[in-house]
Amino acid sequence: MDIHEYQAKEILSGFGVQTPVGGLAYSPEQAAYRAREIGGGKWVVKAQVHTGGRGKAGGVKICANEHDVFDAANDLFGRRLVTHQTGPDGKIVYRVYVEGATSIDRELYLGFVLDRSSERIMVVASAEGGMDIEEIAQTKPESIIRTTIEPAVGMRDFQAREIAFSLGIDAAHVQEAVTNIKGCYRAFRDLDATMVEINPLVVTTDGAILALDAKMSFDDNALFRRPDIAELRDKSQEDPRESNAMDRGLSYVGLDGEIGCIVNGAGLAMATMDMIRLAGGNPANFLDIGGGASPERVAKAFRLVRSDDKVQAILVNIFAGINRCDWVAEGIVQALEANPIDVPVIVRLAGTHVEAGRKILAKSGLPIIRAASLSEAAGRAVGAWQKSQEQDVGLEVSA
Repeated sequence: MDIHEYQAKEILSGFGVQTPVGGLAYSPEQAAYRAREIGGGKWVVKAQVHTGGRGKAGGVKICANEHDVFDAANDLFGRRLVTHQTGPDGKIVYRVYVEGATSIDRELYLGFVLDRSSERIMVVASAEGGMDIEEIAQTKPESIIRTTIEPAVGMRDFQAREIAFSLGIDAAHVQEAVTNIKGCYRAFRDLDATMVEINPLVVTTDGAILALDAKMSFDDNALFRRPDIAELRDKSQEDPRESNAMDRGLSYVGLDGEIGCIVNGAGLAMATMDMIRLAGGNPANFLDIGGGASPERVAKAFRLVRSDDKVQAILVNIFAGINRCDWVAEGIVQALEANPIDVPVIVRLAGTHVEAGRKILAKSGLPIIRAASLSEAAGRAVGAWQKSQEQDVGLEVSA
């Protein structure tokens, strides 16, 4: 789960990370009022959307007076901000954050992520802040500093000092940098975060060290024990298909193809999508029903996948271990009887109670295309989709 910049800054400030003074606004009038509250002679108005690259897309505006703040906020509200991370659909701006402008001497990069290869929290830092870490890695890979943290002891002061010195921070300000670095680490560790990123972490002209921007992501599976974090979720910034699935205890990933996938297990989902591509098709999404799926759960999965207008065929690929093929088959029949659909449905079952599951599908009398193997199922799914496309073209020509 991602959160907004202002939410991340509020969390991090509670762990000792220094941030500029700012305020949230839901209207241009409120934005101008926030500027008066903050005081000073310059302000920055930032669109609050879940994406990077806001500045390049016009989502960050520097303002010299309250009228500029009003106009900047008025221009941003309701705007669809398109960045390299959002894709062509973009993200709609519903709130802005107003901050006092900062006099910047240097921009740095600081990030905390889970490194799966070492099974440790890794600190990634660079003296080349202000741009995406991917861009830094390509243009100046030698500037990237990496430090892994031993979970048994946590981040030590000497590690934070080494990072600060490697970033070229003056000795007089190293302790302030250490406070910020360790504060980010504690927030990451204590709140089940999967990513903390400050870009840029700036050194001001008067020597202060501030988090000028902040991003945080959290482990969805740990939100049950972090109710305060779960309340920060903003569904307006999420793919509605994915948020609907999450609310129903299902795992959904939306893609751009035509063949919807209902599977159990992320590994099987990857294999299913690879086979669809190999057969000449494109996956529209995948929905993981998980283990122990009841017929009701499978029926929910069908409704969610079919709610995507791009889906023109549905491939169900189940390898049952904890799960049961007869339960899945009952769910498929239940879903199709309650809500008949006008796209081909291809089903491949294997594993626990597979024969019982296949009998349920055969006796249902529903137009379900059955397959014995994954390659056969992918081929039939792509073939059924292509056939429906040809029929649509034929209807248009005859019309």
